[in-house]
Amino acid sequence: MTAPVEAFRHLDPAPMRPLAPADIPSLARLWHQGWCDGHLASASEGLVRARRLESFVARLEAAPAGEVQVTGPDGAPAGFFWLKGACLDQFYVDPALRGHGLAMPLMLAAEAQLAASGVDIAWLSCVVGNDRAARFYEKAGWHRAATTPMQLQTADGPFDIVVWRYEKRLLP
Repeated sequence: MTAPVEAFRHLDPAPMRPLAPADIPSLARLWHQGWCDGHLASASEGLVRARRLESFVARLEAAPAGEVQVTGPDGAPAGFFWLKGACLDQFYVDPALRGHGLAMPLMLAAEAQLAASGVDIAWLSCVVGNDRAARFYEKAGWHRAATTPMQLQTADGPFDIVVWRYEKRLLP
């Protein structure tokens, strides 16, 4: 049984900063490894080929200013989140740091930024089968609202996947 989200309210949000060019190589490796950990079991061969390390570098290089927030030293980020409107589009922690208490403060920082921008109900997608991530989202107070198809756009073309949509009310 997981602890209720109230048990984590004492945590301070992780110190965040905007993505810097020096972060991109190591952040792309962190993201690629995290993606592989959570998606390889359910991804098609074509999607795995499309999600090579270079694709993560390109996505980070093209990120609009301010959407990607990073925690950790310049050039050696420990985790990040990427917000797009009311969506927590990406959320990753360095695999070497999992279990060290970084994920929950990072989530609190993402939620605080969403709430500060006026988002009432935030949402995120978690690929069906990524049970480790799903457990974390539920521990953080997110609830599974739906299972739905989704089309990913990649440089190699679109790919159809099925995701769990999680939601969380941020404003009273």
